[in-house]
Amino acid sequence: MKNLLRNILAIVLGVVIGGYINMQIIIHGTSIIPAPAGADVTTTEGLKAALHLFTPINYIMPFLAHALGTFVGAFIAYLIAAKNKMRIALTIGAIFLVGGIMSVIELPAAIWFSVLDLVAAYFPFAFIAAKLGGFIQRNES
Repeated sequence: MKNLLRNILAIVLGVVIGGYINMQIIIHGTSIIPAPAGADVTTTEGLKAALHLFTPINYIMPFLAHALGTFVGAFIAYLIAAKNKMRIALTIGAIFLVGGIMSVIELPAAIWFSVLDLVAAYFPFAFIAAKLGGFIQRNES
């Protein structure tokens, strides 16, 4: 029972903290790479209307938000989980992938970005986070 509760906590904290990282990158990303002139990216409706103005550089921060949010969430979940650590980390990747699929359905982004985002941002970064977590835990012992 203790292991189950710890694994549930790992998933919840992984999703919450990873989601926080994701949102912070999205919110502050336009200060690093500005949105195209005339684009209102503060609302979903404004973003939908402006996506046709996006160039490849404008997709860097959303990709980083998805990849790094997943990475941090999976890494934290891996470190907290009691058992099945890789499975827990990949569960975080799956949860964020569902969010990514919902985003692709809702926002008409460039096809190349949607494919790249869904294929490269979620499971690969969750896997890398788990491998890094395992490496760190092995070297702490």
